[in-house]
Amino acid sequence: MCGICGKVEFNGKSVEKKTIQDMCDAFGYRGPDDEGTYIKTKEEISVGLGHRRLSIIDLSKAGHQPMSNENGTIWIVYNGEIYNFPEVQKELKGKGQRFISKTDTETVIHAYEEWGFKCLDRFNGMFAFAIWDENKDLLFLARDRFGIKPLIYYYDEKRFFFASEIKSLSRDRSIPLKIDYEALSLYFTFDYIPAQWTICKGIRKLEPGHYIVMKNKIMDKKRWYDLTKGSSKNQILSEEDLKEELFRLGEDAVKGRMISDVPLGAFLSGGIDSSIIVGLMASNSTKPIKTFSVGYKDKEMFDETEHAREVARFNNTKH
Repeated sequence: MCGICGKVEFNGKSVEKKTIQDMCDAFGYRGPDDEGTYIKTKEEISVGLGHRRLSIIDLSKAGHQPMSNENGTIWIVYNGEIYNFPEVQKELKGKGQRFISKTDTETVIHAYEEWGFKCLDRFNGMFAFAIWDENKDLLFLARDRFGIKPLIYYYDEKRFFFASEIKSLSRDRSIPLKIDYEALSLYFTFDYIPAQWTICKGIRKLEPGHYIVMKNKIMDKKRWYDLTKGSSKNQILSEEDLKEELFRLGEDAVKGRMISDVPLGAFLSGGIDSSIIVGLMASNSTKPIKTFSVGYKDKEMFDETEHAREVARFNNTKH
């Protein structure tokens, strides 16, 4: 988990570094390992990007963000993990792109250089990022297919803000924080507030599978992924074939998420979903994995710790 934020001024004012730092401080717990800011002012446009880092892949200073390409014309702040980045990186190297780190962040930069907005189709992972393209005076924000990583924004025709959390935007006192009663009604209906709404009027969530391009004061939002328009294959598979395909896809997904330069573990409730994930992790690890559970002594109906212990014993985890 990392935190990203940024601001673009279109009215001739400069973005202040302190503003970006304050926005980053609001979610400091999202990234305790490193922090950074980038400010660029030219003619009537000024841009500021901020980042707080939780180091997962390439723990060195080469993973510092905001990160740029070789000539400093494209900058990114990024939260997430691209699980297939080694394959994408290999393809990019074949096209002449040069890498100075082992991060997936740098892979996103060069993928954007090579394929533009279509780079999103190449990524298998969870992400929310913002790219500032200095050559085109363009801000490109994107969110993963299912909205695993958060990304919110505010635009009033003169300024554009984005962040991982609302409290980050609240550090800029010029943004009005008023309750959106339509969002409040949705909350009482569904017990949560669906995208694109947030509890604050004017502050919006970027929907899953969407991206935004900000250029010349125009905000263009598009959908880049639609689950209902997925596979065009029209095969009829047997039950056994479906079982094998489901197992293969599940194992591939778990293996990809186990790529890390730091220790990792799993939340284990003892239910079907977490038990399958832990089982696949255990079968693809050379040493016992770590599992964690939460129980409620005063609410036996919600206490699944015994089920979790049984699964942990079966898979020989460090529970």
